[in-house]
Amino acid sequence: MATLPALMTVEQFQELPLDRGPVMHELHHGEVVTLTRPKAKHYRLQKRLERLLETRAGDLGVVGIEMPFRAVPQFDLRAADVAFVSQERWDAIDLEANLRGAPELVIEIKSASNTWAELRERASLCLANGCQDFWIVDEKARTITAIAPDGKAVKYSGTDCIPLPLFGGDGLRVADVFK
Repeated sequence: MATLPALMTVEQFQELPLDRGPVMHELHHGEVVTLTRPKAKHYRLQKRLERLLETRAGDLGVVGIEMPFRAVPQFDLRAADVAFVSQERWDAIDLEANLRGAPELVIEIKSASNTWAELRERASLCLANGCQDFWIVDEKARTITAIAPDGKAVKYSGTDCIPLPLFGGDGLRVADVFK
């Protein structure tokens, strides 16, 4: 009988001398995953989304880019391209650790290295662990796919407006994201 490799915990992962040079690392299901650093185009889109959402969030919570979170506390440490965390959860984060569970809103920007299957798996993980809305932003197609906890996905484009129930107000126009 073959033995399975030991899973790495978040605590073990955080002790590794990683994230140097042109790559960065995350812990997915107890295994170290190497990721390429985003290009300027990706980063600019992250910043645009962050600014647009901060305006709408106000005092309801915190919007950030590359926000670390532990969807599965023992074996998972990832960073959302853009995320929103309610003020209550933000204030409860142990300053020596990371957010437990997924942010309420997780936004992933599709890059050439992502497959749709990977992005859907990430959406499922986040939505099963506290996320209330998961977006996949496809700059090439100029669309935003919003996935709800029940798995229902809606694709928005052009002059469509994405509802923002977490922010209790107006939605976000897709056209404003891709200016």
